[in-house]
Amino acid sequence: MSPTILVAGIGNIFLGDDAFGVEVALSLARRRLPANVTVKDFGIRGFDLAYALLDPWDAVIFVDALSRGESPGTLYVFEPNVAGLGDPTKHDMAMNPHSMDPERVLNLAASMGSISAQILILGCEPNDFGDELEGRMGLSSRVQNSVEEASNMVEELVERMLATKKLHPIQLQSAER
Repeated sequence: MSPTILVAGIGNIFLGDDAFGVEVALSLARRRLPANVTVKDFGIRGFDLAYALLDPWDAVIFVDALSRGESPGTLYVFEPNVAGLGDPTKHDMAMNPHSMDPERVLNLAASMGSISAQILILGCEPNDFGDELEGRMGLSSRVQNSVEEASNMVEELVERMLATKKLHPIQLQSAER
């Protein structure tokens, strides 16, 4: 049987480049993907995503704007270390239902049950999140230019997973826009 894969778009559309994951989910929704791949825009609904992680997925790909000190628009894929997740003494477990990064979502899910899926994160280096008090609608041009390439990267990850019919760490190079 082919692996089941969830692609989870994460972000706040009112905070500029934070909407990257949402935009990639919209791009992927216009593409023809295999039936065992589910693309969902979780937006700021971290609790919903945490509960979804408890479902029996074979793999989950988070798509989010994550700052790692690279040039805006740089894309990267990595497999997070999930050791020790769910232990409130080891991680910041403070919950905000409208602002949860992948680590907090994973911690919340692990505190509620077992995560059986392989987790990958496709991140994009943001340029900015808009004005501190008012935010901003829409992605910066450098991040917007990375949306289709990120969608292509998701498709490539899915193809590799399905071709091998098993999951294993997948190495992709970062791409700078």
